This record gives sequence, C-alpha cells and structure tokens, in this order.
Amino acid sequence: MKKLVALSLLICFLSFDLAAQQVEYKIVTVVESIVPGGLGRSRILEETDDVNSDDVTEVRTDGKKTNMGDVKRKDLKVESFRESKLLNFYSLAGINFQNIASNDAVISDKINKLSQEGWELAFMSSGVESNSGELDGEGIFITRFVFKRKLYTTGFPLLMGSRLPVETIL
Repeated sequence: MKKLVALSLLICFLSFDLAAQQVEYKIVTVVESIVPGGLGRSRILEETDDVNSDDVTEVRTDGKKTNMGDVKRKDLKVESFRESKLLNFYSLAGINFQNIASNDAVISDKINKLSQEGWELAFMSSGVESNSGELDGEGIFITRFVFKRKLYTTGFPLLMGSRLPVETIL
C-alpha cells in the first residue's frame, strides 16, 4: 500500500513538473519610409535563420586589443528572412493618411498572427532617422517589436528534450 501511495505521489509530482520553462525572443522590425513621392521602401522584416551571436563576438582582454577585424560583414548577414511590403508615409501629394491606416492594418495582422503562435509583445522601441536639414526630404521611421514566448523542455519520454512552445504541450 505504501508503495502504491509513493508511486501515485511520484506520478502526480511528475505530471505537474513535466517541463522546465524557458523563454525565447523574436524581433520584428518595421521600416516605414518618409521619402516624398512614394520613392522610398517600407517593409516588415522578420528573421527566419537561426543565428549564434557568439560566432561574431570577440572578447577584449585589455580594453584595447580586439580581433573584430576577423569578423567579416558576410558572416553577419542572414540568408533568409520574411519581408512584407508596406506603403510609404508620403505620396506625391504629401502625407498619405490612407497609407498609414493601411500599414497599421498589416502590422496589426502580423502582431495578431504572432500572438496566435504563442508570442507575446514584450516591448517595442521606435525612432526616426532624418538629417532635417534644408530641403530634407528623406528618412525612415523604424519600430522594433520584441516578442517572447515560453518554451518547455518536455519530460515526456517520446518528446524528451524537445523545445516546444507552451501551446504545443498544453
């Protein structure tokens, strides 16, 4: 009887503690052109390649010497990413509110789809690049959305060690 109770408690304990929680992050960047006349390019960009930041990182030992020159630009570039077209803020007639509303609809759809995949918006950061000098008509508005979702390393024998989004396990 004691063995049965102990076994039952062990099974209950394992069923509640099946997975170790981990979090993964994803960055989606929105670049919206503020070039008049619709000449700029506006996009939603999302990486799809796995990247190891250690491959392009060097450690300085004395604060001055670095091997950063050994890291080539081609090593920093990903081969695969998703690119969704957006409209530019300006048309030939000036600021185009319909374009902005259309972009909002596409960006909202992207955020909603990521949410359905278990991603949660952790935070966002935005900024504008433009020299604002005389007759300046160029620049970009950039927004970075940082998403996170919980991953679990499963304790199930068939899935041992698998990293899965929460909704896959539940």
